[in-house]
Amino acid sequence: MNNNNNRRRNFRSRPQKSNFRRRSGTVNSGSSNSLNNNGNSNFNRNGSMNNIHYVEKTMQKFQQLAKDAQSNGDPVLSQNFLQHADHYLRRYNELNEKRENLVDKITTEEKSLPKEKSLEKENQPKNN
Repeated sequence: MNNNNNRRRNFRSRPQKSNFRRRSGTVNSGSSNSLNNNGNSNFNRNGSMNNIHYVEKTMQKFQQLAKDAQSNGDPVLSQNFLQHADHYLRRYNELNEKRENLVDKITTEEKSLPKEKSLEKENQPKNN
């Protein structure tokens, strides 16, 4: 009297569909030359570490948590939070520097455009 038919089957994983939750049109063939093969690849799905406002807000949050931990008499936790805040401060500075470089590049390009146009006008033959 073996009633194995009524029992649940053990879970068997099935192969994941190749187009499931894929953001780009490329399909990873499983090659070993993948550059983003670290454990934190799922951490930053929405690009939040590239958003300077999010990074600044998170840095301030960890600074406040460190102050609270210090006032509660927990120097180890305070130091932990300060290290997290320091990480976000470095990322904030990187993003700020990138933004400044981009602004500088755009302004230099804008300055060079009128000169090029004026040179084109000078080089065109005058039809009077």
